[in-house]
Amino acid sequence: MNNKYEAVIGLEVHAQLSTKSKLFCGDSTLFGSEPNTQVSPVTLAHPGTLPKTNKKAIEFAIKMGIACGCEIEKTNYFARKNYFYPDLPKGYQISQHTTPICKGGQIKIKTGDTSRYVQLNRIHLEEDAGKSIHDIDEHYTCIDLNRAGTPLIEIVTEPDLFSAEEAWQYVTEVRKLVRWLNICDGNMEEGSLRCDANVSIRLRGEQQLGTKVEVKNLNSIRNVKKAIEYEIERMIREVEAGNTIRQQTRSFDALNDTTFAIRDKEEANDYRYFPDPDLPAFILADEYINGIAKSLPDLPAVLIVKYQESYGLSDYDAAQLTDDKATADYFESVIQHTPSYKNVANWILGPIRQYLNEHDWGFEQFTLAPQKLAELIQLVESGQVNFSVAAAKILPVLAVNNKSALAIASELQLIQVSDTNELGKWVEEALAAMPDKVAEYKKGKKGLIGLFVGEVKKRSKGQADPKMVTQLLEEKLNK
Repeated sequence: MNNKYEAVIGLEVHAQLSTKSKLFCGDSTLFGSEPNTQVSPVTLAHPGTLPKTNKKAIEFAIKMGIACGCEIEKTNYFARKNYFYPDLPKGYQISQHTTPICKGGQIKIKTGDTSRYVQLNRIHLEEDAGKSIHDIDEHYTCIDLNRAGTPLIEIVTEPDLFSAEEAWQYVTEVRKLVRWLNICDGNMEEGSLRCDANVSIRLRGEQQLGTKVEVKNLNSIRNVKKAIEYEIERMIREVEAGNTIRQQTRSFDALNDTTFAIRDKEEANDYRYFPDPDLPAFILADEYINGIAKSLPDLPAVLIVKYQESYGLSDYDAAQLTDDKATADYFESVIQHTPSYKNVANWILGPIRQYLNEHDWGFEQFTLAPQKLAELIQLVESGQVNFSVAAAKILPVLAVNNKSALAIASELQLIQVSDTNELGKWVEEALAAMPDKVAEYKKGKKGLIGLFVGEVKKRSKGQADPKMVTQLLEEKLNK
């Protein structure tokens, strides 16, 4: 970006809440059903139908607000937001306007070695629209109303992001947080998490915000970054050419990483908000809010500090273990059976992560009991089994077998031999087989020790303790 200018960005992230039913009726929210099979007279806005608020959606919104340090609004009402929705039969959207359920708050991001908090303006509840499908019929747009009425929270930042990289990090943290709280699956490809970006530029050092452009419906974290990068460069080109930035709504073309105008931007008063007369205000008691707060799991930021200060883990290990809740939960379960915190972290972030990646699984599908992993770690720590052998040969069997790690190691003849007489015999055989290499070693080519260890390993079929073998070899060769 031209250093003459500074970008100012605000994001609106829409998170589809993981409730079983819609925000104002009992229709299912299950993804992937046949079009227009999850609709009722309420979703279809038949005359005389009345909405009823989904209590679980309110609970989920409060969870997110507490996790972000927001002020929870106790007196809430829903408003009608009026503009043409081809895929929302009522012709208006039920949302929150003057009383968002969560006010203020912040979300921590990290770019490079720098961490800071991005300030939030609000988090509010609203219903989703249906889906317009333009590529099924050559002549008509098709409408699927299964999604219409699905509960959303809209997480709105202040204009407090200043680069595409920061926006990328912010959306990554939001997705991580909604998944951690189990209130949204965060699947951007399925539309569960979508982002609108408000982008403006100004001369560096100026305080007044420039004219903003909104880029709508960014459905991947990559697209958020690419769209903002393109829009910043486009706006700089326009200003440098002497043109005026128009306030408009734009869309992103993922095929060539560009944006294009779709309409001039509406102002809030164009929506003609007014309280929905069919939905009474809902009042939140302190006891209800406090009960939700107590039910929240420890958040990643809390666990990172705990893992570093109490368990002596590095910043990297702590961050990786808290990248998703299932990983952190598994780590917490394993350390109930062993105090070897660093070794547990090494196993989870190394061999186990590799095993899961090979099977395209998450920890939700991993069935190895935490106690069994602790036993395998103990087997390696005691010197009975080599780490690489345990990871490559025992772990895959242990993950699908009810036997103990020791039993599997014994059956596969992987228990390391530490008997010096047995080891000495293999060492003698290995050295006798390579007299020329022994001579080279004695002339100063000390790097050959690895070759000798490998030969002993081969002769012992992997059962020789490599540390003791190395010690015996050095004793023999340095005489």
